Amino acid sequence: MVVDINKIRKSANIIGKSEKMNEMLFMIGQVANTDISVLITGASGTGKEMVAKAIHRNSKRKHEKLITVNCAAIPSGIIESELFGHKKGAFTGATESRKGYFEAADKGTIFLDEIGELPLEIQAKLLRVIEQKEFIRVGDSKSEKIDTRIIAATNRDLSSEVREKNFRQDLYFRLKTVNINV
Repeated sequence: MVVDINKIRKSANIIGKSEKMNEMLFMIGQVANTDISVLITGASGTGKEMVAKAIHRNSKRKHEKLITVNCAAIPSGIIESELFGHKKGAFTGATESRKGYFEAADKGTIFLDEIGELPLEIQAKLLRVIEQKEFIRVGDSKSEKIDTRIIAATNRDLSSEVREKNFRQDLYFRLKTVNINV
C-alpha cells in the first residue's frame, strides 16, 4: 500500500516535516483504512486530537461522524449514561430514552480522549464494546450492536497504570493494537 504523507499532512493541517513527523504520518496512513483500535500517546498539547482527526479523515469512515469524548471532563456518576445512553426511567431524571456517544458514532469513529481517566467499571464495559461490538444502555436489558471505530488517547503511561491496577490490562492491549506516540 502506498501512503501519501503529504496528503495526510494536508488533511490534518500538520506543518512539521521532520523525520519523526514523517514516520508518524506514514503510520497514520497505514492504519487509516483499517478498523483496528489505535492508541495515541503523548504529553498534553502535543496534538493527539489532530492525529485522531487525521486517521478519521483518511479512513473509509470519513463521510460518517467523528465523535470526540473527553473522558476526564465527564463526572464518574454519569459517564456510563453518556457513553452508552440510557432507557427512560433508568434513574431519577431520565424522563426519556437517550442515545450515548457510541450509538451516535455508529458507522463512524469515536475518539476517547484521556482514556486513562475512565473508572475501572466503565473500562470493563468498554472492553465489551471492543470485543463484541455491542453495548447495553443504562436501565436496559437488551444489547445494541454497533459498528464504531475506536481511537483513544492519553498522556498517562498506561503500562504503569496497568501495573498499579488503575487500568485493565486486557483493555490496554485491545486499545494499543497500534500505538502512535506524538
